[in-house]
Amino acid sequence: MGLLKGNFTFARFQVDGQLPKAFLNFVNSRIKANSFRNVPKSTEEKRLGWVSLTDILDTDFENANYALGDYLIFSLRIDCKLIPPKLMKIKLMEEERRFLAESGKNRIHKQMSSAIKDKVKLELLTKLDAIPSFYDVCWDVGKNTIYFSSLSDKVADDFVDLFKKTFSLNLRRFLPQENNLITKKSESTEAVTLIGREFLTWLWFKSEERNGRITQPSGDEVELHFLKRIALEAGEGEYSQGVVCHGIHAELKEGKEAIRQGKKVKEAGIRLIHNQNEWEFALKADSFHFQSLKLPIQDWQETPEDPSGSLLERIYLIENAVKTIDNLYESFLKIRYSPQWKEKETKLLTKWLEHK
Repeated sequence: MGLLKGNFTFARFQVDGQLPKAFLNFVNSRIKANSFRNVPKSTEEKRLGWVSLTDILDTDFENANYALGDYLIFSLRIDCKLIPPKLMKIKLMEEERRFLAESGKNRIHKQMSSAIKDKVKLELLTKLDAIPSFYDVCWDVGKNTIYFSSLSDKVADDFVDLFKKTFSLNLRRFLPQENNLITKKSESTEAVTLIGREFLTWLWFKSEERNGRITQPSGDEVELHFLKRIALEAGEGEYSQGVVCHGIHAELKEGKEAIRQGKKVKEAGIRLIHNQNEWEFALKADSFHFQSLKLPIQDWQETPEDPSGSLLERIYLIENAVKTIDNLYESFLKIRYSPQWKEKETKLLTKWLEHK
């Protein structure tokens, strides 16, 4: 439950489609119609639906309001029944031997074998308890953006499908290469695909250029340091070659040597300081997923008169971290697709790599 407390790991989605009129009434009816429903002795391997963020047992949203200012907050519950393979094997052998003894036959035909397997599976699923998982959803309605607390593609697919079924709206995963500032005509497909890694590599360089201080186009200054862990990689898929570096501030010779050999930063631990707030997190270059985002210490004290104040403050701090990284990315793209990149920036980057 990272949205309520602790570190928050999340992926971002963009909401596509026109929001209906009387939107809150629409959401109220649709979210309740697709809320989680527990079915005793169910044979379903997977069951999912929406539940309250603040009370996971409240599937009717009676005691918890999912509307919070400009945000909608709730959780996705997914219950899965997993049959241990060895248990399945033993029960199947027992049932097959029982069938042979009762039928007097000495072998089981393929069709009957399949029927026995289905029977055993259904019996086991009926007896098994489902394992529940919960994933936070924060929907910034004004910005058509959703923060979802899972980085699993499989879980994300379930979320996207249920969201579309519930609200008749499509979701697009946030990808760094889908940015209007990228001049795709002058770039290879691979270069565009790996633009997030190029950004993180450039960001490492910028973080050491002025002792962590980076000035944004607005004139606003942020402080950023790489720390703990940096993963670098060249290529994709089965042909990829990677190296992982560890260090307090990532001042590591092997990391820079990996860049000289053509590798780029795929993932990095980052400390970000802006407007007297400090965050720590791991950023994944290919997706801009935030992992284990540690928020600044909050001054806000929750009171009975304002029970949602603390959560709103957390959402504000989450969005500020995201906005700051997005602004840095925009700065990078403006430089990357301008004459300044070849005339100045690549020379400075080369000089940084040569520094031991």
